Amino acid sequence: MKLHLTGPSNTTLNDTITITGSKSESNRSLLLAALFSDITIENISNSDDAQVMAKGLKISEGTVDIHHAGTAMRFLTGYFASQAGKEVVLTGSKRMTERPIKILVEALKTLGAEISYVQDEGYPPIKIKGQHIVKDKVSLPANVSSQYISSLLLIAPSLENGLQLELIGKITSVPYIKMTLALLEEIGVETSFEGNLIKVSPKAKVAPTTLVVESDWSSASYFYGICALAAPGTQITLSAYKKESLQGDSVLASIYTSFGVETTFDNNTVTLKKTDKKIEAKNEFDLANAPDIAQTIAVTCFGLGVGCYLTGLHTLKIKETDRLEALHTELSKLGANISVTDKTLTIIPSVGILEDIAIDTYNDHRMAMAFAPLAMKTTLIVNDAEVVSKSYPDFWNDLKQLDFGIKEL
Repeated sequence: MKLHLTGPSNTTLNDTITITGSKSESNRSLLLAALFSDITIENISNSDDAQVMAKGLKISEGTVDIHHAGTAMRFLTGYFASQAGKEVVLTGSKRMTERPIKILVEALKTLGAEISYVQDEGYPPIKIKGQHIVKDKVSLPANVSSQYISSLLLIAPSLENGLQLELIGKITSVPYIKMTLALLEEIGVETSFEGNLIKVSPKAKVAPTTLVVESDWSSASYFYGICALAAPGTQITLSAYKKESLQGDSVLASIYTSFGVETTFDNNTVTLKKTDKKIEAKNEFDLANAPDIAQTIAVTCFGLGVGCYLTGLHTLKIKETDRLEALHTELSKLGANISVTDKTLTIIPSVGILEDIAIDTYNDHRMAMAFAPLAMKTTLIVNDAEVVSKSYPDFWNDLKQLDFGIKEL
């Protein structure tokens, strides 16, 4: 599906959008509910990733195909490795077979898991024969994807002796680790995170618990981008969000003050308001703890005609696509002066944005959604626009609610 986007006729917006539950929280909650039958979940994400995760957890033998869902790949690797009697081959899309899994596999093998590679060593597909795991000590490099770490932590309370996980080096994506630990504590599991050592106590049974999933802050980022590019006086209210969020991407509320967007929390809603604050010509952000909003921020800066220097982006190379190279290619097509390294992105302030440029999305939902706010400033085309269903199936309908012109080509 190819879409032609034009922005609202009135660049001062005022509307309310309800956003589905967080993909990150939903997938963690789904795994915990599979381990402990007394857990129920409310406001679960309607994303492809959450649906794939839920479906995968119901399979006991045969092939489990998670398509493009990296979170499901990592979480289900840990889950099936710890489920004695279950035997599966875990596979996915072509891109998924290029995304490394070896660090997690080796950690699970250290604990006693039985996992082998079906094709290339270190990459999916992988064959997993579930084991009763009794070993409780393992270490991981601290700068790897937090999903490897969370995969181990989520299964930890179901292991006979729990888990002591040592992280070697400087830890990245701390908020996602803390999200996992907070959910464990919410169901009554004892945890500790001191220095580089995380401990999770075993728990055979949990009391009946309802986990209410907060709406997705990554999805909120695109409305921050729209608000930043809109006229002063614009107000967009989003629900349902908490001021004390478990999600690392909630740092948006702080970051976007640099782009003139004020955030107000009221009960379970968050209101974004565009002010007439002067925006600095160059903006620097370390996104090591919130890499998923890097694309949105880069596009926002380009749309505002200001520069940015983004660091802490080393995990973007192994996402749905190499997001740094994808940003470089697509922003350059629009006229941006951009450069990237393996962990940084720099944009030099520029004047003017080219019209009707076709943005390629690389099977990456965030590429489609991060570029959409530019329709506030220019007309553009989004190729393979249906990719948004991975995390936010209602995205294009919600933009139509804001009076965006969206026409299928």
